Amino acid sequence: MTGVKFAIPKGSLEEAVFALMEKSWTRVSRKSRTYRVTLDDPQITVKMLRPQEIPTFVSDGLYDVGITGKDWISETKSDVEPLLDLEIGKIKLVIAIPDNYKFKTLDEMIAAYAKQKKILRISSEYLTTASRYLKQQKSYKKFFGNKDPQIVTPWLRVGNNKNVQIHLSFGATEAKPPDAVDAIMDVTETGTTLEQNQLKITEVVMESS
Repeated sequence: MTGVKFAIPKGSLEEAVFALMEKSWTRVSRKSRTYRVTLDDPQITVKMLRPQEIPTFVSDGLYDVGITGKDWISETKSDVEPLLDLEIGKIKLVIAIPDNYKFKTLDEMIAAYAKQKKILRISSEYLTTASRYLKQQKSYKKFFGNKDPQIVTPWLRVGNNKNVQIHLSFGATEAKPPDAVDAIMDVTETGTTLEQNQLKITEVVMESS
């Protein structure tokens, strides 16, 4: 019998996934400072990886099955088949802006910045999703047509619309407005962290688990 390579997420989903696995196998063990998990089934090889990477690794055939969020499947555009919603790690992917801004939607914000010829900067870990969502907005289509928002990372700039920029975030995304960016696309469970950083949610882009 060919063994099964199983990728599980490290990070915020880690505790919930281990609790789930302990209900399914009689022995689930992991040595300190390693990323390999041992089960009582020798035919299953388990590796802990970042949830962002798992969809691509499964799509490329490097792992047979994995646990990750719908948000990362969408972001990576991976060709995988979702088997089951485990209903753990429920989050919302949202647009948030400083709470003293008058805008009610991202669409309003795009229009206002375009009319004033100001660069609109958005911070996010979700570069693909943010670009797609921006291009769906009516005001974006009106002012910029089919141009791609410029994606900005420390090592790369791509996209032909420099007036709307998506800056790659490496975490603590909620700390970046208003000094470095004007808005963020980020995940939240309760919205408390956003509120503590004087941010308000304008819209929910996606719900994921």
